[in-house]
Amino acid sequence: MSDIKQIICIKWGSKFGPEYVNRLHGMVARNITPPFRLICFTDDGTGLHPDIVTRPLPEFHYEAPQRTRGKWPKSRLWGDLGDITGTVLFLDLDVVITGNLDDFFTYGDPEDTILGRNPNTPFERLGQTSVYRMKVGNLRSLQDIFRADPQGVADEYRYEQRFVTRNAPGGVKFWPRGWLAHFRMHCVPVFPLNYLRQPRIPRDTKIVIFPGNLNPQDAIEGRWSEDDRHRSPGDHLRAAFSPDRREGFVKHLRHYVLPTGWVRDLWQE
Repeated sequence: MSDIKQIICIKWGSKFGPEYVNRLHGMVARNITPPFRLICFTDDGTGLHPDIVTRPLPEFHYEAPQRTRGKWPKSRLWGDLGDITGTVLFLDLDVVITGNLDDFFTYGDPEDTILGRNPNTPFERLGQTSVYRMKVGNLRSLQDIFRADPQGVADEYRYEQRFVTRNAPGGVKFWPRGWLAHFRMHCVPVFPLNYLRQPRIPRDTKIVIFPGNLNPQDAIEGRWSEDDRHRSPGDHLRAAFSPDRREGFVKHLRHYVLPTGWVRDLWQE
């Protein structure tokens, strides 16, 4: 199995349907040198493409934090993954792959834990776990720390990616700058150009990530979150002066995106 590129993802609950995993598989297949396999750890494999390897969610019992944000169920992947061993590349279900993935398997040392750099915190050395690589089992000690006091850990670190960044055995490394692009921060033009131009794919980007409430379907439809509806540029500008505006004036102006054709074209099975 050492010659096979292993990509893993996790799907639990009802937020993401099987189409998200199937699209991920299609994008990987179009942007990787075989052999590879996509392994989905899930509580429901209904509707998944037959070439996707499915495994049950790994057993990891803990009291889920109740008052802190963060994708803490990802902690299931930090320990034993059964028959899945060696180096794995984790991908969130709502990424859009825009370039070849081979370099993600050869960069650095196979023992390294490698994360994206979080652009939201430029003055903090913080990783982003939408796209990360690890040796299976190397983060097992984090499960022990988290299990001992889940709410305390969540209160201290707020997000699982900060917990991983600061506590991974041997530390973490980061992907080269430019390999990952944050859709809202790197692709959407700044105001006022966001009313005039579609988002773009930055040069040399291999994967576009979608943290927060704006996912690929929202980008396709031209809305800032699934709770919004697409407005024409003029309607959105006029709404900035409405007393019913849900956010600050400046944020309202910045939170506009035109329908994005390349996301529609690339985010396919």
